[in-house]
Amino acid sequence: MSRRADERTAAELLATFGPAIGARAPGRPGADGHSARVNQRAAPRRGFTRPGYGWSPVAAPLQVYQAGTHEIGGLFPLLAASPLPAVGARMGYDVHSGGTFYLHPVEFVLRSICTNPNMVLFGEPGRGKSSTVVAFLLRMMLTGVRTLVSGDVKGEYTPLLHALGVSPILLGRGSNARLNALDLGPLAARWDTWSTDRQRDELDGVLGRWVQLLVALAEAQGYPPTVTDEAALSAVLRQLLGVHDGYTQLKPITIPEVHRMLADPDEQLWQELRFAGRRQFLDHLRSITDALANLISGPLAGLFDAATNFTVDWDAPIQSLDLSRLRTRGDQAVAVALTCLGSWSSLATDLQEDGELRIVVRDEIWRQLRLGLRAVQAVDSELRLSRAERKIQVLVSHKPGDFLSVGATGSQEVAIARDLLALCSIRVLLGQSTRVANELADVLSLSDKEQEATTGWANDRQGRALWKIENRIGLKVQTVLSRVERQIFDTNSQLVSKPNPLPSDDVSASPS
Repeated sequence: MSRRADERTAAELLATFGPAIGARAPGRPGADGHSARVNQRAAPRRGFTRPGYGWSPVAAPLQVYQAGTHEIGGLFPLLAASPLPAVGARMGYDVHSGGTFYLHPVEFVLRSICTNPNMVLFGEPGRGKSSTVVAFLLRMMLTGVRTLVSGDVKGEYTPLLHALGVSPILLGRGSNARLNALDLGPLAARWDTWSTDRQRDELDGVLGRWVQLLVALAEAQGYPPTVTDEAALSAVLRQLLGVHDGYTQLKPITIPEVHRMLADPDEQLWQELRFAGRRQFLDHLRSITDALANLISGPLAGLFDAATNFTVDWDAPIQSLDLSRLRTRGDQAVAVALTCLGSWSSLATDLQEDGELRIVVRDEIWRQLRLGLRAVQAVDSELRLSRAERKIQVLVSHKPGDFLSVGATGSQEVAIARDLLALCSIRVLLGQSTRVANELADVLSLSDKEQEATTGWANDRQGRALWKIENRIGLKVQTVLSRVERQIFDTNSQLVSKPNPLPSDDVSASPS
């Protein structure tokens, strides 16, 4: 059959958008004598059996042709698939290619797609931010990855826990659950099994975290701690733990005990810190002593200043520390609670030696960042260690301004907060207003098309987001929820009825 005059071969078609294909001349008959067609095999499976015609792979780089589907609609089935591997959580579909979009941050790191497994999500309320996060957590459970929600400020993750048969740990009004901010966690149980060198290393790490936590809590109340304050806190913590006395077991300690030792130091303490006398010690450390006192008698009294009275089931697919009952105590109380939980969660998960990946969700991260430089440094430290500690840190916020307003313009905390975005290789940008989109474009170096996607396309439907993986071109992804998931993730239900009445046994977990 002769070829029609207006009919073009694939080579002729592609030559319009790039160099001509040299393998075969346009219109050249194939091995079977028929005209060459796009969907017809051009050579036998093992190649032609004559010199120079055997099978061989095409040397890289391959020639790439790019054109709109309105220009070469006949090649539509040959559209490139998503550049990301089909591994991990099946989130939805890539709008451009129509292919399924999968997400597994650790696999992305292992395949050199990105440099760290951390995620950050930005989106106005109601754009599907929480649903996207919860869908990711639920679907990653199918791959064996467990989750710890380190402070659920609005109780949005509690319905998922109930659906999975897991009871959240409720802190705040009406709950008898207590969490010691200086809890030893798995450290106490494993102390005797470690060598002396391992004990020394782990103890130095724990003391460093606790000192960082205490100075962050003091700074949140307006007092900037000095290096002398940090040295004094470290000495007090060591003395309370009993490491100077040669005990084989560490003593559990609480914030009230630290406060008592600062307010009533023994002679050994002030001499060790080279103070001229007890009076000088008390005068110099009065500010940080009073700052810790406010934690004991303030709006958070009774929450983080007593022994932990619940146990965490680390074998459960998800665990959540629900702070929704703290909202009536003010933003600062919630922020301080998030800082305490962040420190406790880090220690508890670091020492879990199950060798498994774990997702740590930090919702409403902007509240914690506004506590000051120390709080920003604590988050920065956690993000930097995520690869080594096999964690996927998920930060949830509304806009980049939440990170850039943690201090004065040009301050150290703003510089560190800005770098936090660089430590999150996966950025999920849901619908935003034009003003916020300008901030995103400036901070994340978005192209004009990407910026338009966040202000236009992403605002048209809930769950739409521009996914930026490192510096790759942003992908337009629509998160898809099942009917059951929509019922569980529906945060709008809080507007029409009181959500998720909790069973009475949710108030506290089993005593430790």
